[in-house]
This record gives sequence, structure tokens and C-alpha cells, in this order.
Amino acid sequence: MADNLDDILASLQDAVDRRRFGKADFFEPYDKQREFFAAGVWFRERLLMAGNQLGKTEAGAYETSVHLTGRYPFWWQGRRWDRAVSGWAAGESSVVVRDVQQNKLCGSPGVDDDFGTGYIAKKDFADKPAASRGVADAFDNIQVWHHKWDEAKKEYVRDGISTLHFKSYEQGRTKFQGATIDFGWLDEEPAISIYSEVLTRVTATLGMIFMTFTPLKGMSNVVMRFLNEKSEDRSVVTMVIEDAKHIPASERQRIIAGYPDFERDARARGIPMLGSGRIFPVADDTIIEDPVSYIPRHWTKLWSIDFGIGHPFAAVLSLWDKDNDVIHIHHAFRMKDALPIQHAAAMKPIGAAVPVAWPHDGDDREKTTGKTVAIAYRREGLKMCPQRAQWEDGGISTEAGIMEMHDRMITGRFKVARQLMNGVWGEEFRMYHRADGKIVKVMDDIMSATRIGIMAKRYGRTVNLGSKVPDRGQQQIAEGVDFDLFGG
Repeated sequence: MADNLDDILASLQDAVDRRRFGKADFFEPYDKQREFFAAGVWFRERLLMAGNQLGKTEAGAYETSVHLTGRYPFWWQGRRWDRAVSGWAAGESSVVVRDVQQNKLCGSPGVDDDFGTGYIAKKDFADKPAASRGVADAFDNIQVWHHKWDEAKKEYVRDGISTLHFKSYEQGRTKFQGATIDFGWLDEEPAISIYSEVLTRVTATLGMIFMTFTPLKGMSNVVMRFLNEKSEDRSVVTMVIEDAKHIPASERQRIIAGYPDFERDARARGIPMLGSGRIFPVADDTIIEDPVSYIPRHWTKLWSIDFGIGHPFAAVLSLWDKDNDVIHIHHAFRMKDALPIQHAAAMKPIGAAVPVAWPHDGDDREKTTGKTVAIAYRREGLKMCPQRAQWEDGGISTEAGIMEMHDRMITGRFKVARQLMNGVWGEEFRMYHRADGKIVKVMDDIMSATRIGIMAKRYGRTVNLGSKVPDRGQQQIAEGVDFDLFGG
């Protein structure tokens, strides 16, 4: 009996130790963290812009640990190194780096029994960490065993030693010069000068730089680099409080309410503090609604699109309850580097019979065929309106569309399905802003499509949703217009 009890106690202790010293094995990423990791395959520069305590630093620490150890999990879709690597982990000050990044990776600073309880297991340290000068219990660098999977042995085997240096922004730009590294993890926002130096350090190795921060500095040079400057090297993922599964839904509003008004968007939703530059300074709760499950027959439906000439294509499906004059945004998506056939394929299963409003650049002609852009979509079976979207007086004023959207939002006549507010529609809505009085034309594709739908709402029709298109004889002229929208 005693032997059995000893075995049970030993098994329990092994389980406790594995949990305590194998933190990385128990990491379960949220959807936004997965998206951030996966972008590493394609993008040299990445930003996870998130609110406070939502899991951004956890994501940065976890990714750093798997690159150092080579122990990539089965679900990993991000970049991989099949050799030992060198990297930096940097933050605002040496104390903050010790208390945050070093803590996440190695365990509680100054507590010997906690060494190895971070995302890097104790067994994976190749040597004792080198101490930093001037800051108690801080590490200057660590050396970590890198591993490769041995198919014959069915286990990871050591194949080299990775190194990670801890740095702080307070050291100044010159401390980030000279070295060549594979990756840099910057937790909290750096000055553009330091960001530029770290980016330079990874260029020679074809490496990468990734950042995790809450944008409390507003539209800084670093934030604008990701939001306003187009580049195939750059990716930004925004993580809001609803994406953080460790925060109970019942607690989210209490947490948000606890922040000062001017910081709520940044601290809860990772939105740069845009101040007067934000186009729709409207709280999410003002326009969010549960998805409409019953759609009355007399509500009109309308697709509105932004073609994506030189930027992503976007489509928005709106429902108009004319009796109460409320517009419901029912579906939306954004698609990059795709063709009309792919755009149409995404729209037709949802609303094949729904008319499609399109912007003025649909009158532009393709260089090869001489046909207008709108015709290319009509060929794919979409019910394109016979003319571009415009106001009743024939104008196409962008400001008029923005004014009507804002007026509807603050008067309860504009609603957005909850999953869209937590997805791409909400991301653009929160980022939509002006600089020097002009709308910033970056990450505004869905907002543009939505505005086009507002302008062309009278072209909506009382058709059914779904992939079925009614026979020609069943079609009716849309209410409020005196012609057949789709012609002969």
C-alpha cells in the first residue's frame, strides 16, 4: 500500500512539475494570436496592436520561445527556423524588460526556485544566464538549446544553441547598432529611430521584427508606418477585449468603464488614440446588435462593393427596414489579390439575387478589353446596378455619406451584427480617421463599401437571400425607382 501511495504521489509531483516547468506545452492561442503568428511566414514586419491585459505580451513571449528552442507545436503556421537563432527582446526600460519579458520567458526575477517556469523550460537552458549590470536580478542574455525533430527517434534532439539578448529603449539608439540578428521582439512601442535600427539588424539575415503593444501614443510614426504606409513587408493584427477568452464576458464592460474616457479605445480595443481625427467617435455598444435571425420579407437587401483597384476588394450586405428607417449591416468581407470570379463566388452563396451597388471607378475601362470594370462582375453573375452608386441629385459626395452614417449611428438607425463588429468591419470602423483634415485612405475598404451602400440604399430589393436567383418573370422593379435595375 505504501509503495502504491508513493507511486501516486510521485506521479502527482511529476504532473505538477510538468505544469510548472513546461509552460509552453500548455499554451492555447486565441484566434488573433494565431493570425499574428501565421503572418510571420509572409511578412518581415508585424504588429499585434491590442488593449491592455489581452494577451499581446504572452503572444510575443511564446513566439520568442519557440524560435529559440525549435519546439514548434503541431498547430504552428508561422515562420520556422531549422537552426539555432539569435534574437533580441526589447522594452521601454531595463526594469520593465526584467519584470515583463524576462519574467515571461524565464520565470520570476530573483526567485531561484522559479527559474525555468516561463515559456522556456529549465531543461532547455544551455548555460546559466549572463547577469546584466546595474539592474538587480536582470539578465543580459540567455543561451537556449535549439532542437530538431528526429523522425527515426520520434523525438526532438539538440542541434545547436540559440541566444537572446535583453535590451531597453532607454539605452538609446546606439545600443541597437552593429549586430546582426534573426529576429527582434519589441514589447511596447519604440521610437521610430530604434525601430529602424532593429529592422536593419534583421535585414541581412532575411529575418523579421515583431511588436506587441497598446497604442497609447496615438498615431505615432511607428503606428502610421503600419496603418498608413502600404507595404507587402508589413502586417498588423488588432486584438480587442472580446478576443481575450480569459476575460469573462460579464466583466468586460466593468473593465472598460474603469478606464478614463480618452483611453478606453486604446486600452480595451487596441485603437490608437486618434482624438479629433477619428471619423466616427461612436462607442461600439451604440451600433452593435445580435445577428438578425428573422428578416422580414419587406426589408430591402443591397450589396455594396469597393472594387479594390490598387487595394483590397470589399463587399457589404445591408438590410433596410424602411418602416423604422434602420439599416442593418448583415455581412461584410474584404479580399486581397483576388479576381472578380473569386469575389463573386464569395457573394453569390449569401445573396445571389441581391442587387450590387458599385462606385464611380466601375466606369473605368480595362486596358486589354476596353470593357468597364463593372461589366467584369456582371459576367460573373452578379446583379450589378445599371449605373454607378450616386445620390438622388446625381452627386457622389463622400462627406454626405459619412454624415448620414454618423447621423444614423447616433440616432439608433444604423446597426452592425456582433460578429462583424468583432471582425473586419469593426477593425476598419475603429481605425477610420483623418489626417490634416483628409480621410486616410488605408484600411478603409469596408468603410467605403458601407458608405456606397448608404448612398445607393434606394436600389435595394425585397429578394430572398441565398444562392437561388428567381426566374426572370418573377423579378419586380425595385420600389422607389421607375426602371428595371438590371436591364435586358
